[in-house]
Amino acid sequence: MAFINDKSGDSRSPTLAPPPPTATFDSVNKDMTFSDMEKGRNPNGKRVRTGYSDIKFNRIEPIPPHLAGQALGSDSESDISIGVGQQIALEAENAIQYRTCSWQKTAALLFSEYICLAIMSFPYSYSVLGLVPGLIMTVVVAAIVLYTSLVVWEFCLRHPEVRDVCDLGQMIFFNNRWAWWFTAVMFILNNTFIQGFHCLTGAKYLNTVSNGGACTIVFSAIMAIISFVCSLPRTFSTLAKLGTASALFTFISVLLAAVFAGVEDHPAGYPYAGEVQILAIPLKGTTFVSGLNAFLNISYTFIGQITLPSFIAEMKEPRDFPKALWAVTIAEIFVFSICGGITYAYTGTNYNTAPAFGSLGNRTFEIVSFSFMIPTLIFLGVLYASVSARFVFFNIFSGTKHMGSHTVVGWASWAGILACTWVLAFIIAEVIPFFADLLSLMSSLFDSFFGFIFWGVAYLRMRKVDYGSGFMTARGARSIIGVAFNIFLICVGLFTLTAGTYASVESIIQGYAAANFGGAFTCATNGLQPAVDLATATPEGLALAAQLGYPTVAKRWLADAGNAYLQTFKLTR
Repeated sequence: MAFINDKSGDSRSPTLAPPPPTATFDSVNKDMTFSDMEKGRNPNGKRVRTGYSDIKFNRIEPIPPHLAGQALGSDSESDISIGVGQQIALEAENAIQYRTCSWQKTAALLFSEYICLAIMSFPYSYSVLGLVPGLIMTVVVAAIVLYTSLVVWEFCLRHPEVRDVCDLGQMIFFNNRWAWWFTAVMFILNNTFIQGFHCLTGAKYLNTVSNGGACTIVFSAIMAIISFVCSLPRTFSTLAKLGTASALFTFISVLLAAVFAGVEDHPAGYPYAGEVQILAIPLKGTTFVSGLNAFLNISYTFIGQITLPSFIAEMKEPRDFPKALWAVTIAEIFVFSICGGITYAYTGTNYNTAPAFGSLGNRTFEIVSFSFMIPTLIFLGVLYASVSARFVFFNIFSGTKHMGSHTVVGWASWAGILACTWVLAFIIAEVIPFFADLLSLMSSLFDSFFGFIFWGVAYLRMRKVDYGSGFMTARGARSIIGVAFNIFLICVGLFTLTAGTYASVESIIQGYAAANFGGAFTCATNGLQPAVDLATATPEGLALAAQLGYPTVAKRWLADAGNAYLQTFKLTR
C-alpha cells in the first residue's frame, strides 16, 4: 500500500485520492458516540443516516508518528468514510489489496479461530466444575467476550489507521511507545506459542492414528512444514476460504464425537473406574487450582480479541463487523454447550479425557471423529502465523512497493518471516519439557491484558473523551453501570494475571515434583489413550490400567499437577 505525502511538509497528511463517487460526507455533531451511532441518532435526538458517510468519532489520542502514512482526517476526530474509503482508494491499483474482506469472510476467520479443538476440552472443564456451573460459565464468558469485542470494534472505528493490537495498545496507554513494544512482545510470544502448540497437537493426532508409528519429533516437524506452506497467502481474504473449511470440519468432528459418545455402550476404560459419574456441581474436595484451571480453560478458549484489530483492518466495511461477531458468538454458545455437555454426560467425570476423543471406547469412532479435526489442527496455527507475519512485514515495508506489488523482495521476506516463526515455534515446543503448562502460564500473563484489561481501559478512555471529566455520571445510571462494569473487567484481568499465574506456576512445580515431565526433543508418543481415575477405580481396574499402560494417578491430582497427558490440550489458542 503506497502513501504519498502532500507538499505541505506535514508527514501526517498524505495526498489522498478522491472518495468513491457514491460516497457523501455529511457533517454530524462531532460528539456523536458509539451508542448514538448504533441508534441512528445524534446526541440531540435527531435521526441521522448512519452509513460511512456520516459517522464521526472523537479520537482518544493523536495519530502516532509511525502511522502517519495512513493518517486520514484530523487528530481530534475520525470520519469512517475518509479513513476506510480513502484507504481502499489508495490501494485500488495495487496487485495485492488488503481492505478486501467482507463481513462474511471475517465471520469465516472468526469461526475458524473459535470453533476449534478447544471444544473437546470442555467436557474436562465440566467434569471439574460440574455441569451446571460449567454451562453457566460458558454463557457468561461468551457474553463478556462479545461485549469486549464490541469495545475493540468501536476503538478501531475511531482510529481507522490502526493495523493490529500493538498499535491499539500504544493508543490506549496514552500514546506511549513503550506500550507498543510491551504489547508487541506479548503479541509475538502468544502467537508463536500457539503455533508450537499446534505442532504438538498435530503430532498427537498422527501418533494416535498410527499407534506411535514414528518419532514424535518427526510428526511435529511434518506439521510445521505443512503449516508453513498453508501460511503463505498474504491477505485474510484468501485465508478466509481455508477458514470456512476449517470451521466446517471442526463442527463435523465435535458433532460426531458427541453422537459416538451417545451411541456406544460405554466409554473407554469402563467398568474399571466404576459406573459413569456425572456431576451437576463440583465434587467435594475439588481444589482451588483444579477449579481455576477448569475455569481458565473455558476463558482462554473464548478469548481471541488479540486478532480482531488485524481482521477489522482488512475489512471493506468495518461497520459490519458486529454481524460476524454475533454469528460466531451464538454458534460458540450452542456448539460448546451442547457438544461439550452431551459428551460429558456419556463419558462422565471418571472416564473423561482431554480432548474428549480419548474417552470414546470404540477405536474407529475415536479415529474418525478426531480425523475431521485435521484442518483445524493446521489452520489455527496458520492463522496466528499469518497475523504475526503481517505485523512484522507491515512494520518493515510500510509505504514501499513491496506492500502492494508482487516483488521478489516482498514475497521472499514474507516467506522468510513465516519460516522464522514456524522454526521458532517448533523448537520451543520440543525443547521445553513442560510446554503445556508454560502455555498456560503465558495465557495467564497475556490473556489477562488481551482479554480484559486493555478493553476496560479503552472503554473508560473513550467515554472520557466523549463526555469529559464527568463521564462517570454524564448519562446517569447508564454511565455509572458502564464504568462499574469495565472497572470490574479490569479487576477480572488482574485476578487472571495473579491467580492464573499462581495456578500455572504451582502446576509446573508439582509436575516437577512428581517427575511428570520428559526431556527435550523426545520421541515418546503423545497419542491419545484412556485415563483411569484412582478415586473410583476398582482393584481389577488398576491392575488392567497398569498392564495396558494407562495413566495410574488420580485425575483430580493430574489436573492440579499439570501432567502433560491431560494438560496438553488444555489450551488451543
